[in-house]
Amino acid sequence: MNMSSPARKPIMTLYSGYDCPYSHASRIVLFEKDVDCKIEYVDSSEVSEVLADLNPYNETPTLIDRELVLYSSTLINEYLDERLPHPPLMPVDPVSRARARLMVRRIYRDWTRLLPVCIGKDAKKATEARKSIRDGLTALSPVFAAQPFLLGEEFSLVDCYMAALLWRLPSCGIELPPQAKSVSEYAHRLFSRRAFQQSLSEIERGLRQKKTA
Repeated sequence: MNMSSPARKPIMTLYSGYDCPYSHASRIVLFEKDVDCKIEYVDSSEVSEVLADLNPYNETPTLIDRELVLYSSTLINEYLDERLPHPPLMPVDPVSRARARLMVRRIYRDWTRLLPVCIGKDAKKATEARKSIRDGLTALSPVFAAQPFLLGEEFSLVDCYMAALLWRLPSCGIELPPQAKSVSEYAHRLFSRRAFQQSLSEIERGLRQKKTA
C-alpha cells in the first residue's frame, strides 16, 4: 500500500504486519500526520526474509526514513511525532509526557500482549486473559465519562494504541459490559476518525466484518 499520490515520492517506508496491533498503532500515527509513506505489508512467514538486513529482531513494525531504520512501535511513534510535529500527538510538558508514556506501557503490558492468549489453545488462560482485558478497560469508564480522549480533550498518541487494541476485542471474544458504555462510545469516536479508517488493512477490516456477518 502506498499512501502517497502518484506524483510524490514517499519519504518513508513502514514495514507492517497485516494484523499486528503494534504495526497498526504506527499506521494510525502515519495517517494522523498525513505523511507521504509507503506501507509494505509482510506476513509472519515473510518477516525474516524481508527484514533480515534491517531489523536484528526480524519483527514489525520497522520504519525506514532515509538512512535511519527504527523498530519498536513506541520508538517509531514518538519519532514520528517529533519528526512531523503537526498535529502534535504528545503533551508538551515533561510531566504530562511521562504520564502518557506510562499509560502506553500499561496498555501494552496489561492488555495488548494478552490478545494472542485470548485466541490461543489454552482455554483456561484464554478466559483469564479476556477477563483481565475486559475488567481493566471497564475500570477506565469514569475517565471517558468525563473527557473524550484518554489524556483529555485532545486526541493523542496514547489513543492510537488504544484504538488498535479496542478494534480487536470482538475477534478475541471480548465484549464490554453495559457499565463500560463510555469506553464503547470512546471506541466509536476513535473508529470514526478518518485516519483510523485509512489505517486498516484488509485483514483488520475483516475482524469486524466476520463478527457481524
